[in-house]
Amino acid sequence: MTALFALATSLLWGLADFGGGLLTRRTPALTVVVVSQSIAVVVLGALVTATGAWSEAGPQLWFAVGAGLVGPVAMLAFYKALALGPMGVVSPLGSLGVAVPVGVGLVLGERPGLLQLAGIVVAVAGVVLAGGPELRGAPVQRQAVLLTLLAAFGFGAVMALIAEASTTITGLFLALFVQRVTNVIAGGAALYASVRRGSPALPAEGFPWRALPALAFVGLADVAANGTYAIAAQHGPVTVAAVLASLYPVVTALAARGFLSERLRAVQAAGAGLALAGSLLLATG
Repeated sequence: MTALFALATSLLWGLADFGGGLLTRRTPALTVVVVSQSIAVVVLGALVTATGAWSEAGPQLWFAVGAGLVGPVAMLAFYKALALGPMGVVSPLGSLGVAVPVGVGLVLGERPGLLQLAGIVVAVAGVVLAGGPELRGAPVQRQAVLLTLLAAFGFGAVMALIAEASTTITGLFLALFVQRVTNVIAGGAALYASVRRGSPALPAEGFPWRALPALAFVGLADVAANGTYAIAAQHGPVTVAAVLASLYPVVTALAARGFLSERLRAVQAAGAGLALAGSLLLATG
């Protein structure tokens, strides 16, 4: 179950990152974050009300608040990095945030077996190589790398926090709702401050109504990914769940190849193969 839900997390996060990266090429990143997360708040609010999840409120929701504060910063940094692109280079570096939940798992006493340790090493190496990182060159590339590393730490922190925010499915709905409400409040405040400084909140042609389905998909896919990761972390070692969930850059790179015709270099193809091999070791170890 841990492997299944963690791999589902990778698929959902990979597609959400691809969609978010595309949207921020025409719409300010903060607006993408606020609108997509607002849609998620509405859907999660309906789920919380329908399931009576309010009864699960407790001190553990502070972990969800923490995830909600860190999340917008990470998403904003990552979307800006993706807009600088190319996606196949930026996205794999974002997976380095896996070090945060893996570190937490080790501190809490988890000790992966020898086969799983090998899988962790192989999978992380594969994810990084899947982007064929190009760290030399223009200042834009250095800026993209710095933004991605900031996002990576934030994503890792969110993974660690959301895994502690609930112990039941209904409690998970409530935790995700609280996280997203906090996302919207923090992101909205940042958007307001950005507009006050003179930055536009919308593209020149106005609100991107045609992009609303894509914004909804990005917000809901990100929420679903957080949920599947929390389930994976609760039903198995966090170290295994975190590494398998970090394979999402491979999905983003493949989506960029399929829809944007970004060419995969030999090192990227080799990295994708290593990531798959590492995931198989983790799933069977």
